[in-house]
This record gives sequence, C-alpha cells and structure tokens, in this order.
Amino acid sequence: MNNIKADDLQATLTSGRSAQVDWLSASAEHARIAESLMSFANARREGVLLLGVSAANTAEPIDDFNALIEKALAAALMLTPPLILPYPTRENVGGKTIVKVTVPAGMANVHSLNGRYLIREGVSNVPLAPSAMRQLLIERGDITYEAEIARNATRDDLDPERLRHYAESIRESDIDAALLKRACVAKADGALRPTHAGILLFGKDPRRFVRGAEITAVRFAGDTMGDTFMREDITGTLPEQIRRVETFLRDVLRKGVTLGGSMARSEQYEYPLEAVRELVVNAVAHRDYSIQGDGIRLYVFKDRMEITSPGRLPGPVTVANIKDERFSRNPAIVQVLADLRFIERLGYGVDRVLELTRQHGLPEPLFTETDGGFKVTIFNALTPASAAAKADANADKPVLAHTVDLLELYRDVPLNPRQESVLIHLSEPSNTRITNSELQRLHPDVHPETIRRDLSDLVAKDILSKMGEKRGSYYVLRKKA
Repeated sequence: MNNIKADDLQATLTSGRSAQVDWLSASAEHARIAESLMSFANARREGVLLLGVSAANTAEPIDDFNALIEKALAAALMLTPPLILPYPTRENVGGKTIVKVTVPAGMANVHSLNGRYLIREGVSNVPLAPSAMRQLLIERGDITYEAEIARNATRDDLDPERLRHYAESIRESDIDAALLKRACVAKADGALRPTHAGILLFGKDPRRFVRGAEITAVRFAGDTMGDTFMREDITGTLPEQIRRVETFLRDVLRKGVTLGGSMARSEQYEYPLEAVRELVVNAVAHRDYSIQGDGIRLYVFKDRMEITSPGRLPGPVTVANIKDERFSRNPAIVQVLADLRFIERLGYGVDRVLELTRQHGLPEPLFTETDGGFKVTIFNALTPASAAAKADANADKPVLAHTVDLLELYRDVPLNPRQESVLIHLSEPSNTRITNSELQRLHPDVHPETIRRDLSDLVAKDILSKMGEKRGSYYVLRKKA
C-alpha cells in the first residue's frame, strides 16, 4: 500500500475510495483530516490519505506543498494520544502533484478526537461500538484483559496446591503478596479476588471463567483435514496445557534415524521439539483470552504443523517486524510462565525458533495474520523448501536419512504416526526388516496389541510383507522408493 505507483494512484482515484484509501481536498479543515487519519489508525490494516484531490476525484492545483504537509502532520497531533506518522510524500498523478499520508498498520494506541473514536469500515469513517472499542483497547494494550477481575470468581477458585508450588518455585513465603505483584489477584471490596491471569494460571477450573482457554490438538493423516485423525482437547491451567501438548506431540510426531558426519546413529523428530515447544508457549502466553468463542488450534499435517491463536498480533507487533519487535499482550502471564521456567529468555522466542529450524535443516516458519487470529506454520522434511534447506545445510549436521522418498511414495495412504515411523525406520539402507518388538521399543507407551494391529494394517495395505511365523516373524517392504 505504501508503494503505490503513479499509475496505481490514478486507477485508485478512478475506481473510488476503499477501506484502505481515502482522499480530501487541500482545503479540508484540520479536524476533517484528523478524523480520516484517526479512522485508519484505529483500523487493523495500513491506510493511505491523499490530500489535494477534488470532489471530481482528480488532482487539484496546490499552492504550497510544504504547508499542506505541515497541515497533515498538525492534524495527526490533534489526536489523543498524538499520532506520529511517517513523513508525507509528494506523488504525481496525471501530471499534477498531490500529498500522500501513510498510516502504518499495527499502531500502538487507540486514538480519539475530542472524545470521539472512529474506525475505517468500507469507505466510511464510523464510530467505534463499545464492544469493538474494548476489543481494540485490549489488542493495542491500552487495557489488559488478564488484569481484569474474573467475574464471580473468588480467592477460593484458585487451587491451593498450584499456589503452593508456585510460591516454592519463586521462594516466596507470602503467596498473596506474590500474586498481587504478578497481577494474579486484585483488591476489590476489601477482599482479594483473582484476575483472569490468576484463573488461567492457578484456577481450579479455568474454563468456567475463560471459556476459550483450551487447545485443540489434531494429527491428520494427510496434507489436508480429513476423516483420519487423532484429536485431543486440552484444558486446565496454562502450565498444564503446555505439558499436555508436549506429551501429545511426542506421541504423534514422526521419529526417524539421523546420521551425523561420523555416521553415528541418533533419533530425531520430524520437527525440533524445542522449537515447537517455544511456539506453543508463545501461543499460550500471547493469545487474546478476551476472545471467548475460540481456543488455540494445533494441527499437525503430513508436511507441516500449524499453530493458530485467537486475536491479532498485539500492540505494535506486525508480521513484518515480528522478528525484532518486543511487546507482550499478557505481561503477567508471561512473567509467571518465566518464573515456572516455561520461558527461558523473555522476548527471544521467535529468534530461538528461527535458529532451531535452521539447525534442523528446515525452511523458515511462515507467519500469517487474519482479522481474527495469528498463525505460525512450521514445515517438515516433506516440503520442497525443506529439501532445499537441507541441501544448503552443513554436511556435518545431522540429517534425516533417506526418509522423504519412501514417505512420498505412500503420502496418499492414511497412516498413523507409528506406521510412518516404520517407513522411516525401513528407509535407512541398513534396515531391511522390522519386528514387532522393534516397533514396540520405538513406542514404549503404546499397548502391544496396538503395535500388532499397526503392522497387520500395513500388510493389509500392501506396504509390508510378513515373513515367518509367531516369535520369529518379521516385516519387510513390498517395494522400495
């Protein structure tokens, strides 16, 4: 939007105003300019205001460009709080020059003019409804949902055992004093009452007060959502959710053999677990808990993993600056999770994820944002980009050995993670067979009967052949990749 060329500007003026572009005459009053700038600043996407455009949607003569630029900047300073903008630019349209004022996305505050709050909707600047105002204030960090007292909650709704464990971890004898410092309780009517942060971190039943406090974790068999999947709805306090997600991922992620430069063998998950854990912790710590109708969604596909959080990126953070910008929507939650060692280094989660995926030979994760949420996609070795990343990795770094071709061969066959681990095991040239007990050792927490059914199913799908009988039996591939 900020890079609109002259031809595009002419086409824009011809097609008419939009949700991201408006224009005014050079003679417009300061207040009118301020209203347009405020409406864009309170919206979620970048906006452009063109000054020096007539009612006929054509460029008009301007006597003093510097004066018009100063007028625009002065109008921005009329807002509460003052709106600080990039310096306006001059643009040529049809042989005439106009002034372009850009309002970047991801503004840090909610702005008003003389007590009025406007937002851009379609081609109009409209008043912010009370519910939209509260949501925007939470998004921008002007108010924090986590610090609000949970409606109808009392001190008794906090779990004593969880509080005791936390007090011991921070070596605090006065737990109520610690909770006050961390904004997990607040004083109201002469009593201590839990905030949303307190309920989420230490509550006996967090979803009773924060309905969206859950994670839906699903492992799909293929590259898209299908009828074959493993699902777990994860609730509880935020620390419990993080631990249960870790367990879920260890159960469903593929695990293969890696070869280092010395040909030493070791096991490696399809994603670096530390990076995935960091992404899960980030989602839990920074999502918008004021959005009650939705929880975090963790979807594991054959070629990628998607973690979607309710709510847009907080404050000034955007997809473009997420690697460098530091801002927390839920500082109390973040601090308590850090106290409990779920966060090792505040503000460096994204950096750590990027470093770990590079070390693992995987492409950089994809960050995307919609009007209702934020999604991180991390790719595994089955994507073409991953193959390129591995080719660029240092030769002495561990890499998955010969797994991609075999998994690609059966990518359209519904397989569970244990069955995929069979293919990964047999992908290595030195592994020509697998036994029931070997698969059991790869998945020690799985019932032996389930292991037997997994192998029998692979035989039924013409992927494996069973050789021998009873205790001496083993399984081999029907065909090689």
